[in-house]
Amino acid sequence: MKMRAAVIREMMKPRPYATSKPFAIEQVDLAPPGEGEVLVRIRAAGLCHSDLSTINGDRPRDMPMVLGHEAAGEVVETGVSVRDLKKGDHVILIFVPSCGHCLICAEGRPALCEAAAAANGANKLLTGGQRISLDGKNVGHHVGVSAFAEYAVVARQSLIKIDSSLPFEEAALFGCAVVTGAGAVINTAKVPVGASVAVVGLGGVGLMSLLAAKASGARQIVALDTLDGKLALAKQLGATHTVNALDKDAVEQVKALSNGGVEFAFEMASSVKALELAFRITRRGGTTVTGSLPHPSHRFEVPATQMVAEERTLKGSYIGSCVPARDIPRFISLYQQGLLPVDRLMSERIALDDINLGFDRLADGASVRQILVP
Repeated sequence: MKMRAAVIREMMKPRPYATSKPFAIEQVDLAPPGEGEVLVRIRAAGLCHSDLSTINGDRPRDMPMVLGHEAAGEVVETGVSVRDLKKGDHVILIFVPSCGHCLICAEGRPALCEAAAAANGANKLLTGGQRISLDGKNVGHHVGVSAFAEYAVVARQSLIKIDSSLPFEEAALFGCAVVTGAGAVINTAKVPVGASVAVVGLGGVGLMSLLAAKASGARQIVALDTLDGKLALAKQLGATHTVNALDKDAVEQVKALSNGGVEFAFEMASSVKALELAFRITRRGGTTVTGSLPHPSHRFEVPATQMVAEERTLKGSYIGSCVPARDIPRFISLYQQGLLPVDRLMSERIALDDINLGFDRLADGASVRQILVP
């Protein structure tokens, strides 16, 4: 079938993207779903910093490809052997499918699935194929999803069925911002009631960490960013204190507010400098968690004696250490009870033709989560 898709052929085009146009809206060919695959009509897709990291070259990928990894849609057709989904079902797309067979999956850590990592790195589906083409040449899949398009063919393992009562625009956020941000707090760090927390970087994922910290009963939540507008929003969403990360005494401010440092600090800014800040504001015996992905060449140095003498914990969190089939229904339930107000993160709704301008807004920090409606 033919469909419209936002195709990127070259990374590191200059800003503004509205002028350089890293994305071209093309009529591409989409093959029907093969065995174990599903054709989904994309109804909503979020513009995420992980997509921006591919555009600006922080996360190098083979080109061309169709980006977009945070999305929700409707099942159109199922391939052979897919029996638990049917036409019309509403689904959330997951950018780390799990094979269910490797040792990591068997240990209950599907976010680290070895087969999924290999497939995503090769711009293929978990089933091993590529279903998008343009002028007879393959176009890569972005982490098995490629949601900046009218349709997507994905592996069955990349889908979580949801109730149709949840609007697509809200459902899309659960595919990345919610699982990554809330999962880091709830699964990776296991923040207890009454803890002190700091969040560095207040994009969609960072604000989601803030909301999860509040839902977990944190007694203190310090929000840090370089943009005053985001600090103001964090205050509205439940931050007890805000600090501009550009302040020369930002570390001292946080330590003064938290009596020597917070117990849990979360870095969600895709910056080594932000990670250094998060580590410095963590108290002795505390835990620093990072869920961001700066350029692979960037390095973070930690004094070895400090790790030991202060019994520090430094942890990575990928897709919030989530088990999507378990956690997404839980997070949706918390949202529906008003405990995790995901909808507060939503900014503009944009059309596929406006995607380049949308990424300008994201890069400028002018929007939290824009929702693309193909």
